[in-house]
Amino acid sequence: MLALGAAAVYLFKPEGVPDASRISVARGKIRATEPHWRARVAVHAGLTPAQQFDDPFGLVRDGAGNLYLAEGGAANRVLRIASDGSVTVLAGGKEGYADGTGTAASLNTPSGLALDSAGNLYVADTGNNAIRKISPQGVVSTLAGGGMAGSADGLGAAARFNGPVGIAVDRAGVVYVSDTYNDRIRKITPDGMVSTLAGSKFNGLADGPAAQARFDLPTGLLATPDGALLIADTGNDAIRRLGTDGMVTTLAAAPDDDRVSLLRAPVALARSHDGYLYLASQSHGRVAQITPQGEVLALEDADHPAQPGYGGDGAVRLHAPRGMALAADGSLYLSDAATRRIYHVAPADSMAASAEPPLALPVAGARTLWPVAPQDQPHEVVGLMGEVRGSFKGENRHHFHSGLDVQAAIGTPVLAVVAAKVSSPAASWSYGDLSEGLALGDFNYIHMRVGRDSKDKVRDARFQLQRDEQGKPVALRVKRGTRFAVGDALGSVNRMAHVHLDYRPAGEAVNPLTLPFIGLRDTIAPQIQRIVLADSQGQPLTAKVQGRLLLARSLGGVQIIVDAYDQMDGNQARRRLGLYQLGYQLLDSAGQPLASMPKPQVAQTYDRLPRSREAVQYAYAPSSGITVHGAAETRFSYALHNTLEQGRITPGLWQIAALPAGAYILRISARDYAGNPAGGLHDLALQIE
Repeated sequence: MLALGAAAVYLFKPEGVPDASRISVARGKIRATEPHWRARVAVHAGLTPAQQFDDPFGLVRDGAGNLYLAEGGAANRVLRIASDGSVTVLAGGKEGYADGTGTAASLNTPSGLALDSAGNLYVADTGNNAIRKISPQGVVSTLAGGGMAGSADGLGAAARFNGPVGIAVDRAGVVYVSDTYNDRIRKITPDGMVSTLAGSKFNGLADGPAAQARFDLPTGLLATPDGALLIADTGNDAIRRLGTDGMVTTLAAAPDDDRVSLLRAPVALARSHDGYLYLASQSHGRVAQITPQGEVLALEDADHPAQPGYGGDGAVRLHAPRGMALAADGSLYLSDAATRRIYHVAPADSMAASAEPPLALPVAGARTLWPVAPQDQPHEVVGLMGEVRGSFKGENRHHFHSGLDVQAAIGTPVLAVVAAKVSSPAASWSYGDLSEGLALGDFNYIHMRVGRDSKDKVRDARFQLQRDEQGKPVALRVKRGTRFAVGDALGSVNRMAHVHLDYRPAGEAVNPLTLPFIGLRDTIAPQIQRIVLADSQGQPLTAKVQGRLLLARSLGGVQIIVDAYDQMDGNQARRRLGLYQLGYQLLDSAGQPLASMPKPQVAQTYDRLPRSREAVQYAYAPSSGITVHGAAETRFSYALHNTLEQGRITPGLWQIAALPAGAYILRISARDYAGNPAGGLHDLALQIE
């Protein structure tokens, strides 16, 4: 076992793969795969950026260049997308369970897809706990399973699955299934006989003989030329291999303490002709490859180079990739459930750069319900998006707070704010921990006992409690395709004594105040407490002349650090909330704007957040902290020399070198989301020499 890159990996050598130089097709030799290749990402040709799909998941490509896509959500259908982008419905179109031809057939949350050599399409029909077959003529039949969840081998309808998500087919027409919520790998012969290949009654991570091996929410599945199966073991953050000898081994796994490992929560898989494995993470959206030598490498994004610490690592990154298909030229097609698009990821030298339209923020419309009762009346907001948060280990600037915190007593039921259908195959996380939560629609509900009441009792059959051999609860699952209505109980508030609500339309962390919430009022102005200037190394500048802060132009650039906080109506007196927008303006000694800066310069706007966790250390100064974790005092020290705009941090300094010598006033402007301008200390008198 070696530590390579962002993950601990087991080396493996693909078997039965011929030399790439000997492989050819009618159009010429296939391009050998390069490690860590530079890529560009674009919406699939022929599809406009505005064209969206409903919960796109499984994706497969045929020899003619057609893509086949499984749509869950309200669509419940399988589409054919031609190379020119034209879309036709192959089967389905309404939620249900019925065989038939084309749109006369019904599916329920179709997920993984596989295509055999005769052109038959196989569908993991997750919500129907069945495996469906679609002929080239669009005739839908049931290969195995039959609506009821369970775990049983047998012929056709006598077999039982529990939310199958992944599917693969080999050259002999044998179908393989990731029986996701049974934590097993199943096999279906062409005549419909189902048997269990690997996995046991209990979830976990264990290699060894197939019957003793353990998985945790297996999803993506690949059949290799040598007869082995490669498995995206989503819950274990690992890639597993089931060999023809019946042995299960771990090819690669994310270290427990690496939250951003390329191997975190893999779902989509694809494999090149020369043994490179591609995977995409549903946790952070990165696309990676595992080389034949076992190295785990990210694909490099040619249009978004690395900006360590504040703007990203330069890797290709989507939002919620679900399915992946490999083209003959080595490029990749991926479905993304968050943006509801199909993307083409191709070598940079083969694709022109194209800009995806920025996310349009929601327009305020109908009022949003609250996640606790009464849902149509206001509750105390105790945390806002963009606030700095510390870690349990004392790091004051560990991450941004990404949503809205609503105060509620421990045990209070957490209620759905909109009707939605679960999209992710691993929708709940961190069972029993303070950060336990559930992803549902555009929202994440966090800091609750998912699916359990104040006495830890499971609420209903939509929530599946997992136990170990001793009967101890170890996990709580909510299957992909599960529906919740407005006001349905999703769980109960845990020891954090509030429910955290993330709002992520199109996968981006957007300020939940854009919704807005019924009865929420904010008439209280933010307060600016302190303004500090520091040199480029962060050392405060304190020299004064005639009561003015003395700045030498030789400093070049300086840091602007502003301590400020906000409150909302209904807050306790001790409450401290973050601000929405901050900026500054340079005035002359009489308080008049300079011609070079006639209006305040906006420095930071918290309408959305950077995806890099480290970006928080550029938005805030080291003196920041909050009482929840880290520092003993709630303190928001904004570093206004670094800009935050549309979720992107840009480091910088306030440049004073070109300013004429003289007396000035630096005026800080700030407001909350409601538009209340800040009170308190606004001006800092300066003398520049």
